[in-house]
Amino acid sequence: MVALATTPGVPLAVPAGPPQVNFWHLLWGSGWVVRLVLITLVGCSIGCWGIAMAKSLEMRRAGQQSERFIEVFWDEKNLAGIQSVSSDLRDSPVAQVFRAGYQELQRLTRGKRGDEEGDFGGVENVQRAMIRARTQEVTRLERGLTFLATTSSTAPFIGLFGTVWGIMTAFIGLSSATTSSIQAVAPGIAEALIATAVGLAAAIPAVVMHNRFARQVRVLAADMDTFMSEFLNIAERHFLSRK
Repeated sequence: MVALATTPGVPLAVPAGPPQVNFWHLLWGSGWVVRLVLITLVGCSIGCWGIAMAKSLEMRRAGQQSERFIEVFWDEKNLAGIQSVSSDLRDSPVAQVFRAGYQELQRLTRGKRGDEEGDFGGVENVQRAMIRARTQEVTRLERGLTFLATTSSTAPFIGLFGTVWGIMTAFIGLSSATTSSIQAVAPGIAEALIATAVGLAAAIPAVVMHNRFARQVRVLAADMDTFMSEFLNIAERHFLSRK
């Protein structure tokens, strides 16, 4: 082992550690363009997380109530009883599709009982009513996903714009500086790179949340399509069969 020689009365020099990065100093020390970019990205990120929490609750209620309704539909033999149960399951897209089909089915059966010579349509009318309800439910479930998709695709480029602008400003300021070393532009470049980091921090969760909710919408849409086919078969076989 080699001993370090020290001079009496002279303190031993300790190597300096890596410089500490102050995020808030970089954030508020940037130019007004970069600061505006950062505020925009933070606002988009807050909006995405708010939509994510609201959609998580909405999708959970829709899935749970749809499962409950399907169980009631196959256990209950009376369509009127199923209709009353569906009134309490407002968040179930499958229940709303059933309500649209059942109301149209009631209109057709009442018309045929009142006027045997009239042409009140058939299963196509019920199908159109259910397709219209399905479209409305899918539109409702997809509400907010456009904002997630927009944030996920544009946030990296907004952050990159802030970075490019900050670096350009740093090099422009270098022309009027007394020294042309890297120390003169390092603070400006570090402040500019924060924009790219914040842009990625906003975009990555938005992509994950959008893909998750889009998949849940597809699952619920498939449940509606399956139920629609089964209900139309029942309606045609028992209520709208031509004799």
